[in-house]
Amino acid sequence: MPCLHLGTSGSRGGEGHLWVLCELLTGESSFALTSGSECWSWPSPNNPAPAGRGGNQFTEEKLGQAEKTELDAHFENLLARADCTKNWTEKILRQTEVLLQPNPSARVEEFLYEKLDRKVPSRVTNGELLAQYMTEAASDFGPGTPYGKTLIKVGETQRRLGAAEREFIRSASISFLTPLRNFLEGDWRTISKERRILQNRRLDLDACKARLKKAKAAEAKAACEGDAVPDFQETRPRNYVLSASASALWSDEVEKAEHELRLTQTEFDRQAEVTRLLLEGISSTHVNHLRCLHEFVESQTNYYAQCYQFMLDLQKQLGSSKGEIFSGTFVGNAESASPAAATSPPTVAAATLPAVPTIPVVPTIVGVPNTVAEGVLNPNEVKPPASGTRRARVLYDYEAADSTELALLADEMITVYSLPGMDPDWLIGERGNQKGKVPVTYLELLS
Repeated sequence: MPCLHLGTSGSRGGEGHLWVLCELLTGESSFALTSGSECWSWPSPNNPAPAGRGGNQFTEEKLGQAEKTELDAHFENLLARADCTKNWTEKILRQTEVLLQPNPSARVEEFLYEKLDRKVPSRVTNGELLAQYMTEAASDFGPGTPYGKTLIKVGETQRRLGAAEREFIRSASISFLTPLRNFLEGDWRTISKERRILQNRRLDLDACKARLKKAKAAEAKAACEGDAVPDFQETRPRNYVLSASASALWSDEVEKAEHELRLTQTEFDRQAEVTRLLLEGISSTHVNHLRCLHEFVESQTNYYAQCYQFMLDLQKQLGSSKGEIFSGTFVGNAESASPAAATSPPTVAAATLPAVPTIPVVPTIVGVPNTVAEGVLNPNEVKPPASGTRRARVLYDYEAADSTELALLADEMITVYSLPGMDPDWLIGERGNQKGKVPVTYLELLS
């Protein structure tokens, strides 16, 4: 941009002013005018400003030397909500990846395969590897020995657990991780791009406002100095422009600056509307993530339900074979390995939930059929023990499946006790004259 410095025209107040008008002297549609230490440069609509004007505006804002156009409160809330969504989605995604694959090296390997658009190789789970070791150990120890038989049974269960884990990881990755990753790598990148464009439009708008403000100030100064006459003997006469002409030209440049401001304002408003629509789409993103979260919970529930069932089956298998290994003991007796246990009443292991205390077991009752150990129980044939009963509070309503079970209502109090050979997940419950089996998981045992 050409810039010509003129001589002083300050005959009033002792102040010198340097005026330059390049459009008159060079024929350029863009000119710069300097007065003292100030400088204004004005591009016309046909000759746009350099790309760095937004950067200058940004620097001046950081230094507190320029005004900034503020967005409305609703728009700011949308921006904050979008940033919050992005930040928490990243954290949830990363931690879910850690949950599904605790090994950081394996996670890095899977990440590289995804970036290379290659299929991730199948990896043996810890449960499957443990099952392999147990099976091989059983072969060495002898599959016909009690230890070998137990290793085979436990190993088979570990294999099933590993397969269930593999299916859970696959299902969770598809239904939960992939949608979160797609949001971060797709929708959020689009939102970020449009926000950067909006920021540039806003900086251009504020730069135009600042230039218009300076132009109006310069026009006012030129109008006040319309009577000032420059000293033609100090420099070459062709470099002088009368203050009256400068005032008229400043008025023209004010009009050009106003026109550019209107164009910049239109571009800013259009970009703000585009960005607003994208930010409002975060609500639909939340709905989609909510659906994915439900699917993740369902997958996790199925996984843990399978694991629980596998362990129950294994526990029953080990319980049935335990009598063959340790004769004269009840199923689930935790003290069977101790010689002193023969003189003490046998006990049934506590329920699978850690929070449930151990319930004393009633010794063998004369007259009770041996079918109790086989799972067939007639509550009318069972008498409560003289000691060892507990009070329990019912946590949830329970509807009895048959005549051997006792229906429960939440928050009611009942008396419970166990029988030898009985499933550890069940107790005998009494409420007045009513008696029947009740599930341990529906009770809170009181001391």
